Amino acid sequence: MPWEAVLEAPILHHYSSSPYAEVVRTAFGVKGLAWRSVEQSIIMPRPHLTPLTGGYRRIPVMQIGADIYCDTQIILRALDRLAPQTPLCQPGQEAKAWMARGYSEKVWFQISVGVIFAEIGDGLPEAFKVDRKQLSGREFDTAGMKAAAPMLRDQWRAIAGFADAQLAHSAPFLDGDRAGLTDLAVWLNVWFLRNGAPHVFAALTADMPGLTAWVARMVAIGHGASQPMTPEAALELAGETKPAAPAPSPGGEAQGLAPGQRVIISADDYGREPIEGLISAIDRFSITLLRQTAEAGAIATHFPRAGFLVRPA
Repeated sequence: MPWEAVLEAPILHHYSSSPYAEVVRTAFGVKGLAWRSVEQSIIMPRPHLTPLTGGYRRIPVMQIGADIYCDTQIILRALDRLAPQTPLCQPGQEAKAWMARGYSEKVWFQISVGVIFAEIGDGLPEAFKVDRKQLSGREFDTAGMKAAAPMLRDQWRAIAGFADAQLAHSAPFLDGDRAGLTDLAVWLNVWFLRNGAPHVFAALTADMPGLTAWVARMVAIGHGASQPMTPEAALELAGETKPAAPAPSPGGEAQGLAPGQRVIISADDYGREPIEGLISAIDRFSITLLRQTAEAGAIATHFPRAGFLVRPA
């Protein structure tokens, strides 16, 4: 049975203030999908999610039966397979859109973090700061963010200005007549600042009419149709489902990686907790690890290749 048919709707493990989760929620809206919403804690621990991910601690995570998708990149690719009638990348625009996403998540996002937490960092709970120190491997340095904030705001405004310039003279969305992956890439940081420090966002974009109108169009897309689900129910459902049959593995891996080999995978920037398992499928874009868990039996955990490091166990 194709993995698309395992369940009626994908399950998203997320929390409301996560900008990365907002990207996926808006992708559900772009595609008009129904989905199930599992609210997870904003900080660790997440006792009913960790067995599914093998220790991966970033949000969001998407679940389809016993198949678990870690990182927005692999989630968005999975959604394109689930609903191919509304692709997130226009034909011939894949490189531009995926590279824009990479820049937005790696470079622009760190600028947004500095701008936002310079404003709100002093009021955050100590538990949140400790958690984010563990996630990033760095001190939660509010004073440093405040000192850098004027320069970071200038950078944020310059990057947003690129989008505003295009939107002032082109189609309603960055990807054309409807929103796509480039729009979602920009939305990550625009939504984050707009919700995290709205007064700063208003000041930085006051003279950006193209971006302002685009924001209203992005908000109007919505999040598709969601129904709540408990973390306990999601874990139980995974235990009642088998992972989908693995995709073909074409070979030609630089490290000689192949199905059946035990490997360790971790993110290359932050949230670097190692996840170990047997390769069940691997190609240039993705890798799937098969793991046996006490809580849910066999679990297939999917990761993107770009942004993650894989080594033999």
